[in-house]
Amino acid sequence: MSLFRSEDMALCQLFLQSEAAYSCVSELGELGLLQFRDLNPDVNAFQRKFVNEVRRCDEMERKLRYLEKEIRKDGIPMLDTGENPEAPQPREMIDLEATFEKLENELREVNQNAEALKRNYLELTELKHILRKTQVFFDEMADPSSQDEQVTLLGEEGLRAGGQALKLGFVAGVILRERIPPFERMLWRACRGNVFLRQAEIETPLEDPATSDQVHKSVFIIFFQGDQLKSRVKKICEGFRATLYPCPEAPSDRREMAMGVMTRIEDLNTVLNQTQDHRHRVLAAAAKNITNWFIKVRKIKAIYHTLNLFNLDVTQKCLIAECWVPTEDLEQIQLALRRGTERSGSSVPPILNRMDTLENPPTYNKTNKFTSGFQHLVDAYGVASYREANPAPYTIITFPFLFAVMFGDLGHGILMASFAAYLVIKERTLGAKKIQSDVWNIFFGGRYIILLMGLFSMYTGMMYNDVFSKSLNIFGSNWRNNYDESTLMNSKALQLDPNSTAYFKYPYPFGLDPIWQVAENKIIFLNSYKMKISIIFGVFHMLFGVLLSLWNHVYFRDRLAIMCEFIPQIIFMCFLFLYMVLLMFIKWVNYSADTIDVKAGPYCAPSILITFINMVLFKSSKNPDVCDDWMYAGQGFLQKLLVVIALLCVPVMLLAKPIMIMRARKQHQPVLNIFLSPKLKSLIII
Repeated sequence: MSLFRSEDMALCQLFLQSEAAYSCVSELGELGLLQFRDLNPDVNAFQRKFVNEVRRCDEMERKLRYLEKEIRKDGIPMLDTGENPEAPQPREMIDLEATFEKLENELREVNQNAEALKRNYLELTELKHILRKTQVFFDEMADPSSQDEQVTLLGEEGLRAGGQALKLGFVAGVILRERIPPFERMLWRACRGNVFLRQAEIETPLEDPATSDQVHKSVFIIFFQGDQLKSRVKKICEGFRATLYPCPEAPSDRREMAMGVMTRIEDLNTVLNQTQDHRHRVLAAAAKNITNWFIKVRKIKAIYHTLNLFNLDVTQKCLIAECWVPTEDLEQIQLALRRGTERSGSSVPPILNRMDTLENPPTYNKTNKFTSGFQHLVDAYGVASYREANPAPYTIITFPFLFAVMFGDLGHGILMASFAAYLVIKERTLGAKKIQSDVWNIFFGGRYIILLMGLFSMYTGMMYNDVFSKSLNIFGSNWRNNYDESTLMNSKALQLDPNSTAYFKYPYPFGLDPIWQVAENKIIFLNSYKMKISIIFGVFHMLFGVLLSLWNHVYFRDRLAIMCEFIPQIIFMCFLFLYMVLLMFIKWVNYSADTIDVKAGPYCAPSILITFINMVLFKSSKNPDVCDDWMYAGQGFLQKLLVVIALLCVPVMLLAKPIMIMRARKQHQPVLNIFLSPKLKSLIII
């Protein structure tokens, strides 16, 4: 019975000894059958008893997230065996904290050392490129062919002074490649064109030690004259975050410095490789256990969060809790409490008492791997009230079938069913991988829904004779063709008369005849056919939902809801929509192509849509003179009566129940006493 209704719940009071509370809550958490109530709603979250333990768990989670980020950065796979480790005891928290603290400090120290080494390596690499590139710049300055440009930039007097008595000053450095154009413009404007700039790109990208990103840089050298320009140039370089390096003027000094730089770069490479190896070993060791560590820390945190919902008794030796429990699982919960007490070594057994309450319990529906997807689908639209009929078991059939009515295609159904069958067959292997993608988890969680949707689509696809918008010719067409080949090839609008045995033999054995695939009126016929089928199934589906509400009203003994909700609802549905479905069947029975009577032939067959619209608008149908105005005798009067009664049900559905409840509250009487006579009350038996 629990499959069709939510579980019967009981409010229980739980007394736990302080030493055994942690272990007992841990065992109860593994069951996942209890919902604890907060007995400290007015106490601030930072003033609760176990807030320090929760903070310690938050700190451990932060360290684990830092480790996880570093592990992912290095591309090291994290081992996940699919195990579910037990929650550690409180005394084990100290060991976990010490382990995480040691790993974090060691990793931060390694990262800081690696960053410092990378920064030194970057500086030496940039200096190496400066020493190489500036040699070309100095050669250009010594080249007589570049004298005209130098005269233009520095002036003839400055150049002559630089060549004889005074020498030009210069600074060399490295700057980001994208900053070169504004850097040049600023130098030109600030120094009024009295500087000589040369720059060259560094071909290979360099690694930024702070972000580990690859950046492109350029080497530059600026020649100038005078200390004033030197100060101005350095300020501009500082503003553009250019790095300046010492560069000797003499070629021999530059060669000697370059040799020293290359030696230091080789030594740094060796140290960097050793540092990276050590970092990789630390992270690889952590990657083996980090998944289990996450589970353990989150379980500890959840236990202390739950313990914060409990109350302390006066003696401070006992914790008091209140929880909602499924009555069928009380014995299982008692066993879990006994195991927790034994694990903690306590000698005082826990006490679980049932309490009487007028509160509405929470809704709990037991599920398994097959029904969980359908239950989540139902709960996404709304969770049923306590002990209401659970729609999920019926949704197992109705949802895939209604989907298939709309998307009936044998080919697409095979693809969908094959994909879902793979997920179902490999569910253990795929579930153990614990893929983090949200899209994948949606597909995997709904694998049984997709499987049934595919199977039902295959069935309706065969009924529609639709395979990737093509037809299957299994039994051969039941339509006969008496036209010759030339007529068939040259005429598109040929007609086959279903009333003639020369053209039509008997109905197709299963589904639609494949001849409809080449018919000009294929879309018109199929749309009409599928629309009517959808309406018929939709109306019966709605009627089934209204009947389920009757089951709820009977279960809760809600007579007012039966009379003011169910009865007008079922009358409204039957008198309008079920009547429309009956008109479809009457039309299919009374009108046929194999008759010589014009009034019963397809020419006089009325449109159900127009008939229904005229029925609601109280209009009579206007048919041709040779046809009858109505499908059966007395149709006009009956339709008007049905519409009037259905319209009268609308205010009853909207107003009757609220008015009765208001009157009953004013008169302080049961609701049924307001409008039922004693004789009528005795007739109502529920």
